[in-house]
Amino acid sequence: MLAGHQTWIFNNKPVILTTGTVGGPFEANGNIPEAFDTLHDDMWLKQDSFEKAQQIMMEEACQIAIKKSSIEKEQVEFFISGDLINQITPSSFAATTMGLPYFGLFSACATSMESLALSAAIINAQGANYILSGTSSHNAAAEKQFRYPTEYGGQKPPTAQWTVTGAGCALVAKEGSGPRITSATIGKIVDMGMTDPFNMGGAMAAAAANTIETHLKERNLAPSYYDLIITGDLGHVGREVSLDYMHQRNIPIDEENYVDCGLTIYREGQPVLAGASGPACSAVVTYGHFLKKMALHEINRILVVATGSLHSPLSVQQGDPIPCIAHAVSIESGSDSI
Repeated sequence: MLAGHQTWIFNNKPVILTTGTVGGPFEANGNIPEAFDTLHDDMWLKQDSFEKAQQIMMEEACQIAIKKSSIEKEQVEFFISGDLINQITPSSFAATTMGLPYFGLFSACATSMESLALSAAIINAQGANYILSGTSSHNAAAEKQFRYPTEYGGQKPPTAQWTVTGAGCALVAKEGSGPRITSATIGKIVDMGMTDPFNMGGAMAAAAANTIETHLKERNLAPSYYDLIITGDLGHVGREVSLDYMHQRNIPIDEENYVDCGLTIYREGQPVLAGASGPACSAVVTYGHFLKKMALHEINRILVVATGSLHSPLSVQQGDPIPCIAHAVSIESGSDSI
């Protein structure tokens, strides 16, 4: 199962049976509204806090994934999830509602692929038959915790990004019909010494490039093996920095096939500055948009590299540098996967 030091090969090829994606009103007006199973017209979701609204979205994404399948909730062995909020309470409270054995994760915006990699590893090792793997974020909840309440109206630099309001969940199974999870590369912390929390794309770029380079090396693949290499939420700034890094390392990346979820989810003209971010960004775009393209046979092989900035409000106040991470998962369709 282990290739090199950081990559797992899933010989049993766990399958993504179904997915569930939920978004808010800003996402409904975005570039890919068809990627969502449910879109809400209210940021509050009739709750009395944004954090509770985020919990509801996570529960809805899980329930949608189960409803699309032919199994009952009681057949799911584990729920693996995490988010940005202190003590990952939206995920943990959603786990309370779901009533499933629960792994709580924190990998910031890289949580989507961390949870998917762990789900595939457990199922590949015969540790489960069905696992719900997901994550969520809420723009107003993240603003309140990491920056300023939206009512404050604080100004941001052009390097800043917009946290996605949404939740994405995949039902991963031992067998069945659907795209296959063939491998995962677990990233290392990369600390570039950056301290600006309004330039997360720039901070995460080296982590993304490092994980991509490691994945290709340990699987002995050329970038062209994949129809698309998809980063999580580097935005305009981080994408360009990561491309510079890979060009310096002589990695023959095709810029047209190197796409970013943070540059996919919103349309031109929405005030998102450098692009989108948040754990839900890579989750909803991957599960709701790119897997639909795979189902339509428009693409067959993708490498999804979710990126995370692992700072906290306290670490920023103390002037600490921002440690970053990127986890990569390869998803393939058809019988020609290796």
